[in-house]
This record gives sequence, structure tokens and C-alpha cells, in this order.
Amino acid sequence: MDWQPDEQGLQQVLQLLKDSQSPNTATQRIVQDKLKQLNQFPDFNNYLIFVLTRLKSEDEPTRSLSGLILKNNVKAHYQSFPPPVADFIKQECLNNIGDASSLIRATIGILITTIASKGELQMWPELLPQLCNLLNSEDYNTCEGAFGALQKICEDSSELLDSDALNRPLNIMIPKFLQFFKHCSPKIRSHAIACVNQFIMDRAQALMDNIDTFIEHLFALAVDDDPEVRKNVCRALVMLLEVRIDRLIPHMHSIIQYMLQRTQDHDENVALEACEFWLTLAEQPICKEVLASHLVQLIPILVNGMKYSEIDIILLKGDVEEDEAVPDSEQDIKPRFHKSRTVTLPHEAERPDGSEDAEDDDDDDALSDWNLRKCSAAALDVLANVFREELLPHLLPLLKGLLFHPEWVVKESGILVLGAIAEGCMQGMVPYLPELIPHLIQCLSDKKALVRSIACWTLSRYAHWVVSQPPDMHLKPLMTELLKRILDGNKRVQEAACSAFATLEEEACTELVPYLSYILDTLVFAFGKYQHKNLLILYDAIGTLADSVGHHLNQPEYIQKLMPPLIQKWNELKDEDKDLFPLLECLSSVATALQSGFLPYCEPVYQRCVTLVQKTLAQAMMYTQHPEQYEAPDKDFMIVALDLLSGLAEGLGGHVEQLVARSNIMTLLFQCMQDSMPEVRQSSFALLGDLTKACFIHVKPCIAEFMPILGTNLNPEFISVCNNATWAIGEICMQMGAEMQPYVQMVLNNLVEIINRPNTPKTLLENTAITIGRLGYVCPQEVAPMLQQFIRPWCTSLRNIRDNEEKDSAFRGICMMIGVNPGGVVQDFIFFCDAVASWVSPKDDLRDMFYKILHGFKDQVGEENWQQFSEQFPPLLKERLAAFYGV
Repeated sequence: MDWQPDEQGLQQVLQLLKDSQSPNTATQRIVQDKLKQLNQFPDFNNYLIFVLTRLKSEDEPTRSLSGLILKNNVKAHYQSFPPPVADFIKQECLNNIGDASSLIRATIGILITTIASKGELQMWPELLPQLCNLLNSEDYNTCEGAFGALQKICEDSSELLDSDALNRPLNIMIPKFLQFFKHCSPKIRSHAIACVNQFIMDRAQALMDNIDTFIEHLFALAVDDDPEVRKNVCRALVMLLEVRIDRLIPHMHSIIQYMLQRTQDHDENVALEACEFWLTLAEQPICKEVLASHLVQLIPILVNGMKYSEIDIILLKGDVEEDEAVPDSEQDIKPRFHKSRTVTLPHEAERPDGSEDAEDDDDDDALSDWNLRKCSAAALDVLANVFREELLPHLLPLLKGLLFHPEWVVKESGILVLGAIAEGCMQGMVPYLPELIPHLIQCLSDKKALVRSIACWTLSRYAHWVVSQPPDMHLKPLMTELLKRILDGNKRVQEAACSAFATLEEEACTELVPYLSYILDTLVFAFGKYQHKNLLILYDAIGTLADSVGHHLNQPEYIQKLMPPLIQKWNELKDEDKDLFPLLECLSSVATALQSGFLPYCEPVYQRCVTLVQKTLAQAMMYTQHPEQYEAPDKDFMIVALDLLSGLAEGLGGHVEQLVARSNIMTLLFQCMQDSMPEVRQSSFALLGDLTKACFIHVKPCIAEFMPILGTNLNPEFISVCNNATWAIGEICMQMGAEMQPYVQMVLNNLVEIINRPNTPKTLLENTAITIGRLGYVCPQEVAPMLQQFIRPWCTSLRNIRDNEEKDSAFRGICMMIGVNPGGVVQDFIFFCDAVASWVSPKDDLRDMFYKILHGFKDQVGEENWQQFSEQFPPLLKERLAAFYGV
């Protein structure tokens, strides 16, 4: 017998559904309580499905709402539904998937998917066969409803559908879906493609078996009238480009022609999907070869796509010039991610590499949703990196017309184009920059805020070139104008200017020293002016300034300008406030730069960092013991605090000793070094190394406990953790001297293994080589027997780093080990010669060590053998060794 509702109960449920659509919060609260009560009755869910599927007399929103409440119940308690209730719901869903209302069909589809995703695909064996069967229905609503449900199931459970757990239903479903690509209804054609698209990225076997039919059917739909169909066709081709390019190559010319048209589609969603094609193609090795002849068509299309649409301008409040007094709404503020400290070594003339933030939210992040403008700009950026200068003949004629255009929207897009190609086309652009940069600097005072903000971004992309010219030519005017923009009346311009200025700081470094007073006046003034979101960017600009000018900031007049506003913010923020992160990062850079100049401020800052670490550890422990009572802590508080303590130890050096003496930081560090989260361990080891250098007296008593932990973290699976642990061991060696001996075996084998691993990142290789050298310096007898196992990668890792203390101690170690075990270096002696020649000016006693080893080897093998041996040297190496060491 079919379940039937009790009339009174039904009225009660309907009243509840009506009430829950009320805007009144008090009513809402009553509804929530009532729902809780009703959920105690198992057949309440029968009423809900009954309203959704059978009560056709009710209005659609009420029926749909009934289904959505049922969906939430299924999500929360489906496991406890009595079997008759679950069966009634499933049966009703399948019987009514063809409801006359598209809203009700969609709601039933969502309900079916929710039940299926509760592990029920296995427990509801008739679901897929029945839905596939309903596709054959003559009734449009039934076919469309079934397809809607199938599309949702394909989205939610694509992996399961391609697994043995269900006997691979895709083998039947994919061919079935393909039949509907030719259906007369656009909605159904669209569903069919969307279903198949779910299986492209995972290369589902059933799809791969039908791949040629799929591609053929897609081509047949290429010029479909329906935008949704065209969008799904474009999406399919973009994914196929990534996973089955082999199948597209024979048709590549016509696919490119098609995508050129679709990138200009009058429906922006279609154009956006098509534009993704160029981004994906740029990553394929065949890009240059297949696209070169089409650039003449493609470039103008991408450039045209980079204009703001009318909707963009409305959303961006493009006509609002001054909004600095409007408070930020909290959802505008993106979560930020702290980059934990990684210890690196100075290299030959290396400049900070800005490439990873190349697309740094170039402009409209209020529209942080991806749009055609952003996609076109990103595509132009990656293509500029593929084609380099070959792009310019197609671009330069267009650029002239854009950059000087009377309409601001067009001019703005031209400035964006110029920024997008900066990385890839830099060489080819150089001849034009002396004329373009002054024009861009002029655009910084355009009357339209959106033009001013994009000019900031584009100029930052050329900062490297600006800094390479005499400072009075471009650097000084650019800096002056950017500082004015930091104080702009428009928040978007403030943000763009602050970010651009941070990039300029990284490039210019100490070139900014003459202007420090003026720069600080501006940044400090901005403190009083900025709303919440831009304050966070301002902290970054100040931290970057400190990193870039270093100890030059340590002047009383600069400290008096900068520190009071920072400390005022520091005092205003509570320990639980996430705005502490950027401020702690900023202070960490400032403390490192100011060195002893930070002393008057260090005590409260130090204490608070220790408190943050302690609070977080305590909260983590309570959570581990009673997860039901306590929340998991946000460990970022602890990570950022550890990093600031590192900055203090590095900046204050020996002065930090009294602070450490009066706190329990070593006990806390012992706990942090064993934390389950890699970033916490990474920052702990950085701090351990810095404390070892600054006040070893407090570290030494803990060495026996710390060393085994350091040894177990020499695991290259976590690169940064391993890197910092390695560096800390090297610093400890230098302090321990011969007393390091009992610990050598704990770490040596892991270090030798890491230095011999293929594909180990450069920074980790260098730190590993330094630490092996330092271990050998303090305990040569223990390390020298393994010399042959690491000498070759050791030499190649260290030939590129600049002369410094770390390199000095490591090379002394190698020389001492060669003294103990000269046989260990014989086979790779040419690498040792090359590493020695990489020194520009070693200290006299180190030079003597090199001299003795080189001459000892030469005397050992004899003049004639040495001649033959040195014939293999590259000419430069030969010259250097002869000039410096007379061999």
C-alpha cells in the first residue's frame, strides 16, 4: 500500500514551509526549532517528499523548498531513515523526475544526487539503468529531468562510475550520451556534452574507447545556435587539448580557426571558455609550430578581449573616483597565506625573481571571478613567453593606437597589454621603453582611477629595466609619482600603487637609500589614511622596504618615523586577530634590518611572540585530548610568531640573549620541532639556527634532545623542512666543534643521500653541501671515510655561490677531509679544481690549503701526468688555476 499523509500533519508541514519563507528572524528561529522537533518523527521526510512530488496545487517555491529541506535531512541523517521511508523517497524521485516544472525537476535531481553520494550508488542498483531508460522517453520533461539528474551524478561521482565497484556503468552510459548530441532540444544536447565532459580529465576508459566518435560529434555541434551547447563544446576541446592532443593534431588548423571565432562569441561565457584554449595551448610543446601562422588573427582578438566590459565597469564602480573614506566590507579581504622562512644562500649577482607572482592579481581583483579580460591578458602573457619577440610585429601597430586613444577604456586596455607582454617580450621592448615609460608615468595622474591603477601594475612589470638605467632618468620620476599614488583618493589605486612600489623596492634595493626619508614620510602618512584591506598591503610594502635597504634603515630619524605607527598598531591588535600575521611579518623584516636599532622595541614584541606560540601549543594539546570540546587552533599564529623571533635573533644577535634567558622558548621550541604540521617544523628549525648563532649558551644544554629530531627531519619529501633542518645542523656544528662527534652518525648518511638524489632543488643541495663540509670541519676523522660518496655533487653544488662565511667553513672542512683521506678525491679531482677556482678572494690561510692540495696532487702524479690531466680543463679554469695557484 502506498504511504498516505495525515491531512492535519500535511497542513502543519505546509504552514512550516510558508513560515520559513518569512524574512522575520524571530519567525525563522521558531521554524528552526519546529524542524528539530519534526525531525524526531521518521515519516516527516515522507511528508516532505509528498509536498515536492505530489502536491501540484502548491506554488513551486514551496514545493522546491520542501525538497531542499529533505535534501539537508538526507545529508545529515540518511543512514537512520527507516527502510520504508528511504524506499518511498527513492521511488517518488524516479516517478516524478519528469515534472512539468523545471524548478521541481532540478530539485528532484539534486535530491537524487544527494542520496547517491551518501554511498548509495551501490545500494540503489536500479537508479542508473532507470535514468538512462527515461532518456528514451517521448516526453521532453522526462528526458530533460533524467538528464539533469545524470549530469549531477556524473559531476559528483565521476570516479565511482568508472570503477569496478559498479561494474563500469560508463561502458553503457558514454555511448548512450553520445546518441543525444544530435537531439532536437538544445538543453538536452547541452546536458549530453556536459555529462561526457566530466570524464575527459580522468581519461575514463569508456570515453577513450569512443574518443573518435566523441570528437566527430563535437565538430558537428561546433556552430550550434545555443550558447550553452557552444560553451560545452569549447570546454570539451580545451580539456582534450590537455589529455588527448594526439587526437586533435590532425584537425588542429580547423580547431584553431573555430576557437578564433568563439573567442569573439557574443555570449561572454562562450568567449571565456574559448579563450581558455589559448592558455592551454601555450603549455603544449607544439604551440609554436601550430599557432605561428594564426598569430596575425589571434593577437587582435586577445587585445580586444582585454577591454573592460560595461558590466565590469559597473561592478568595479569605475565612475567612482574618491572612495578612500568608505570603510571596507569584510568579504573584500582575501585570506592571506604566510610564506614561512626558508634559509637560502647568496648567489652570483642574483636578483629577486618576481616570476612566481607574474600574474599577481594584475588588476581587477574585486572581480576576482575569472572573466574574459583576465583570461585574455593571461593568454597574451603566456603566449609572449612562448613566442618572445616574434609577437611584437603583430602587437606594436595595435599598441600605438591604444595607448594614445581618447577613450579611457581603450587606453586602459593598451596599458594592460603592455604589462601582459612585459615578461615574454622584454628584450624586444627595450628600444621602445625610453619613450613608453615616461608616457606610462604620465598615465599615473590620469583622471580615471582605473587608468591610474593599471599604470601602476604595468610600470611594476618594467621595474627591472627602470632600475638598470641611470636613476635620474626613470627611477626618480617613477618613484615620485608612485608615492603620490600611494596617497591617492581611490582605494583601488592605493592598492595598485602599494603593490607596484613593493616590486620596485625589490628591484631597486639600495638604490632607494637616498630617498628613504621621503619614502618613509609617505608610507607613514598612508597609515592614517588607509582602510583595512590596504593596510595589509602597506605592511607588505614596509617589510619589503626593510628587506631591500637592510641596515641603511638603522638611522635614528628613520626609526623615529617608522616605529611609532607600527607599535601603535601592534598594541591595538588582539592576540586572536589575523591582522597580526602581516604585521608580524613586517616587523620581522624591520627587526632584521634595524639590528640594534630595534632594541628599544624588542621586549614587548619578543614576549608577545612567545605567548602566541605558547597559547597555540596549549590549544593544540587541548584539541588533541578533547576534540569534541575544543576547536583546532590556527597554527599560522605560531608559525608567524616563530618567524618574527627568528628575525629578532638575526637582527639583535647577542642582544637577544637576555630575552631568551628570561623565557621558556627552548622548551616551546622542543615541542614545535615535533609538530605534525610541516610549516611549524620549518619555522622552528629556522629559529633554532638563528638562536644557535645568536646565543648558543641557551641552545647547548638541549643539543642531546634536539639532534635526533633534526636527524629524522632530513627527509627531502618536505623540501623546506629538510632545508632548514640541514642549515641548523651546520650552524650547530660551528658552535659545538669537536663535541659534535657523538652526533655525526645520526645525520651524515641522510645528508649524503640527499646530495646524491636526482632533482633535488638548488637551495637544498647548497645547504646540504655546506653542512657536510662543516661536519667535516669539526669532525674530519668521522666524515672523511665517506668523501668519495659525495665529493662530486658537493663540488658542483657550491661552485655558484658567492664567497661568504658559510662557503669558507665548508671548504675548510673539505680540505681537512682530503688531508685525512686523499684517495677519496682522486677520481673526481677535476671537480675539486673547478670548485676551488670559483673563489674570488679566499682568506689567505684557506688559499694556502688549496695551494697545498693542488701542488700535492701535482707532485704525486708527476709533471707529465699532470699535463695530460690539465689538458681536460676548460680554458678559463686553466687560466685561473695558473694565475692563483701556479699549477
